[in-house]
Amino acid sequence: MQRSPSGGFFKKLKSDGTLVVALVLVVVALEAFTGLLRSVDNRFFDSVSLLTHRNPSSQIVVLAIDDESIANIGRWPWSRDVHAKVVEQLTQGKAKTVVHTSFFFEPQIDRGLPHLQQLQSLVASANPSDPVIPRLTQALDAAVRDLDTDTTLAGSLQQSQRVMLPMVFDLGEPLGRAEQPLPDFVTRHALRPEGNLQPLYAVKAYTPLPVLGSRAAGVGHLNMLPDPADGSLRAQQLLIEHDGFWIGSLAMHTAVHSLNLTAKDLQITPSDQLKMGGVVVPLDGMGQFYPQFYPGQDGREAFAVDSFFDVYSGKIPASKYEGKIVIVGATATGVGDRFVTPISAVTSPPVVLAHTTSSLLNGHFFSAPDWGAWVSVGAVVAVSLLVALVLPALSAGVAAAVTGASFVALLVSEAWLIASSHMWVPLTQSAVVLVVAYLGLTTKRFLFAEAGKIKSDEESAETNRMMGLAHQGQGQLDLAFDRFRRVPMTSALMDNLSNLALDFERKRQFNKAQAVYEHMAAHNPAHRDLSARLKRVKALSETVMLGGSGSHPGGTLLLDGDHIEKPMLGRYQVEKELGKGAMGVVYMGRDPKIGRVVAIKTMALSQEFEGAELDDARQRFFREAETAGRLQHQNIVTIFDAGEDHELAYIAMEYLKGKDLVDYTKPGQLLPVETVVGILVRVAEALDYAHGLNVVHRDIKPANIMFDPATGAVKVTDFGIARVTDASRTRTGMVLGTPSFMSPEQIAGKKVDGRSDLYSLGVMAYQLLSGSLPFHADSMTELMFKIANEPAPDIRSVNPAIPAALAAAVSKALAKTLDIRYESGRAFASELQQSLAEIGHPRPVPAGKETPAFPAIESRTEPLFMATEKMDFADPDTSSPKGYGTTVILPKEKSFSDTVTQPLVDQQRRPS
Repeated sequence: MQRSPSGGFFKKLKSDGTLVVALVLVVVALEAFTGLLRSVDNRFFDSVSLLTHRNPSSQIVVLAIDDESIANIGRWPWSRDVHAKVVEQLTQGKAKTVVHTSFFFEPQIDRGLPHLQQLQSLVASANPSDPVIPRLTQALDAAVRDLDTDTTLAGSLQQSQRVMLPMVFDLGEPLGRAEQPLPDFVTRHALRPEGNLQPLYAVKAYTPLPVLGSRAAGVGHLNMLPDPADGSLRAQQLLIEHDGFWIGSLAMHTAVHSLNLTAKDLQITPSDQLKMGGVVVPLDGMGQFYPQFYPGQDGREAFAVDSFFDVYSGKIPASKYEGKIVIVGATATGVGDRFVTPISAVTSPPVVLAHTTSSLLNGHFFSAPDWGAWVSVGAVVAVSLLVALVLPALSAGVAAAVTGASFVALLVSEAWLIASSHMWVPLTQSAVVLVVAYLGLTTKRFLFAEAGKIKSDEESAETNRMMGLAHQGQGQLDLAFDRFRRVPMTSALMDNLSNLALDFERKRQFNKAQAVYEHMAAHNPAHRDLSARLKRVKALSETVMLGGSGSHPGGTLLLDGDHIEKPMLGRYQVEKELGKGAMGVVYMGRDPKIGRVVAIKTMALSQEFEGAELDDARQRFFREAETAGRLQHQNIVTIFDAGEDHELAYIAMEYLKGKDLVDYTKPGQLLPVETVVGILVRVAEALDYAHGLNVVHRDIKPANIMFDPATGAVKVTDFGIARVTDASRTRTGMVLGTPSFMSPEQIAGKKVDGRSDLYSLGVMAYQLLSGSLPFHADSMTELMFKIANEPAPDIRSVNPAIPAALAAAVSKALAKTLDIRYESGRAFASELQQSLAEIGHPRPVPAGKETPAFPAIESRTEPLFMATEKMDFADPDTSSPKGYGTTVILPKEKSFSDTVTQPLVDQQRRPS
């Protein structure tokens, strides 16, 4: 939602405002027809109202006419003498107030009673002197008295003088005076209309029988009016007007009686409040108030509930209810109504009455102020303006944050007013309007943005396709493929890619052609002859094209259908490429005459040198091959042949299985000490042999030692930077090697001999045994300074498990002074072998440096010639490619301080 330029902004503002107004009107219409927003706000009020931590009155008890009572006493309705008995028991138990919610609107007449009454009349007219008449009169009176249960209940009410009875009204519009005026036992407890209240009007009243109502302590209406929006009962109609009287609810009369007040003590204040002793009840314009419904705690109901039968049968003594308000009413299944309230979806009338009465006695209510409606409407207008005017000027993230904060603020404000001030000001509707308007505005922006994005993507795709074609026409095939990959796949693009792949094939770049075909196959593998082309270039990508020109027959790939003739290099058939080294490419080849598999290292000399430099490089290459070929030792890689073909100089050598030692220099992957010593002994013996032939390796390191754990074979590779130490054939003034493994004299640019290799072997031993290099530095200058001047730290400071004899041998190999260092590899090997005796029971390797069992290692060859790797100054002290892999060549005539800061040469990364 970024601000657009001024003209566009006002245009969008008008559009956004229209959309917001339309959405608000839709929400208002939806509310008018469904009451959906009112229902949402009601549910919010119900939830928050239960969080007020108000406690119910402990003086109220519900006497439930429950399933157990009906099962023991009999079918409902019961004879009224049953109710009379319980009223008498509660009276004797000194209950403060008894509220009976059963309706006694019709007389309860036994079918035999009229006959007995007729007999009474006949006996009364008979001769009183007859001696039978008095006894008959007594028997008939007793029978009539037992069957006339209404009179029995009336006597109990008369005796109690503390029983409240219910009545109900039919509500409607006033049509003049009522046909039946209210009886005196109702009007004597009524209020006269006063103030601005306009309670709901009743058109018909259903009152208790006069014989009962006249003897009750009070009569109040029991009308319960659920909210029409959601059918939930949360407000109570405290006053109802009928025939010029305001009739109070049963809960109000119960509270008045328990407070020892009368209807004369009630007062309606000018602010539409009912003053009831010290309690002031806020009413709305229709005489309603919002009571507190109390949630239960610890699995118990808010009010104590006892079974009617337990009191009737004497199981619960009536004295338990002394001074309490006892509400009697039906809770049994199928008897009476049930209401949805904030505390339950099935709340019986006596339980509702208990909550309402407790609210009146304790002053626990919620007010709905008249100004709340205006605040609610104002909030809707405010959020509409926010969405229409403010949010369009904000970014999408900020607009979402503002909307979320406003939504939360509205809900928190309403919740705070309910829980703290006990006022209900509806703000949930405005929160819903805010969300609906924001979603509508966001959806509109998204749809317009998506439409613009689609158009932009189409234009971008065509631009990329045209640029791809332009690059392809200029021969820049890689750039063309990069452009084509940005374009959604279509039939036209498939044709463009097909032509591009053919161009790659013409240039013999079969692996790139394969990549194009695979890109096409991901979209439509059935496209024309795509599968056949892909199969063909896959086979071609596994072969190589040798030499600078294709004129030589051996260097030409002959195609005959799917058959591919592999090229020859000298007398060797080239199988596949193994990797690239500093000198050139390394291939796997085969000698077709004897079937020997060889590794072939190549260098395109004519591409690297010209004129006299080319002749010198050719002579040096074959001199190095001759030097390496003189070395025939079981622990040195064997050189079979050297030659030049297709403008490539090559050396054919032994194809090695296993892998180099780089992985075994890492903490957690170290080889057992005895295995490491065995490898070091064989390397030392191999170097002793080479030194005897005046050949110095100059680059001994884990990457140049091949190890096959399956057979235990050890091979020293890459004598490619070695030089014959004969003065006539050595270029002095050159420093060749890898910094972390170079000897002090090698770093200084001095002429080196075999003892330099033994120093490098000592560094390798240190790393294989401890997982760390002896010297650590943050720069090459610092590293070379430490190697040249500082003594190597004791290896046991890194790995205390190293035996003393072995640590001494490694320390001697790392001596700065040549006279202290080993004179020969044989001497170094001898002391290493002697240290094996001390490894009979090696101490545990410190945590983090344990060596796991040998993993399964695939056979592979890494016969790289003059392998050099790039130095990473951030971590020069590890054996990973970051720390040991730079070959440094320094002219002798420059000082050390000058040369170590010069750009390094020949820093091509060795493939792992």
